[in-house]
Amino acid sequence: MSSLPLLIDFHKDGQRLGPGGSAASRHALQLGKVPTDQPLRIADIGCGTGALSLQLAQETRAHITAVDFIPDFLETLRRRAKRQGVENRIHTLSASMDELPFNSEQFDVIWSEGAVYNMGFERGISYWRQFLKPGGKLVVSELSWLTPARPKEIQTYWEAEYPEVDTAPAKLTVLERNGYAPLGYFPLPESCWENYFAPMRERFPDFLQEHDHSAEALALVQAEQQEMDLYARFRSFFGYGVYIAQRFDSTNE
Repeated sequence: MSSLPLLIDFHKDGQRLGPGGSAASRHALQLGKVPTDQPLRIADIGCGTGALSLQLAQETRAHITAVDFIPDFLETLRRRAKRQGVENRIHTLSASMDELPFNSEQFDVIWSEGAVYNMGFERGISYWRQFLKPGGKLVVSELSWLTPARPKEIQTYWEAEYPEVDTAPAKLTVLERNGYAPLGYFPLPESCWENYFAPMRERFPDFLQEHDHSAEALALVQAEQQEMDLYARFRSFFGYGVYIAQRFDSTNE
């Protein structure tokens, strides 16, 4: 079995496919002054199994378009949405985040948690801007340095894995350069990483048993464990930053 089907099999029943948390998402809503009592249109890009989409459906009146290119993840989201009674306000869409079939200025909010790295931060926020209404809000979590300098080991690792890793001031400059007015930023707390890591650790034994401890399954678990170990050792130096911005046009009030 190739690596992608294994990854899908491992993560398809996960609650989260990256660091995050309900309190952090509420904080982003507040910083962005996103009204929760209006039937806004929100795109959740790279939604995975839908933790954010489900929260938005429960805590706002928004209509959510949940986008992911992996149908298995969307099936998990649909199943959970039906169980929670919010299936009528979540529309799932299997599509690549860099080839979206949306209309210009279709959404009030575009939100993406831990997924824009698949395109690259600048390419992603630049491409998605066209789908926001003038004055619409963007919420993106992105791998970021938390300090101006860091140990060589972790810098070398992340620059090889994700060359766009940078500090928050640099990311805010990228947003401004691409037609956004920054509204806020905050780093995800350690609890958001544990929200992701703890359930994943619990899935390791069953996953390995299901795949007969194959070399491919062991390699996947080892890679996930390496990320956990790196975070434990270097969490003072890197994390996910949440960036909240508004599409800026000359006509914006």
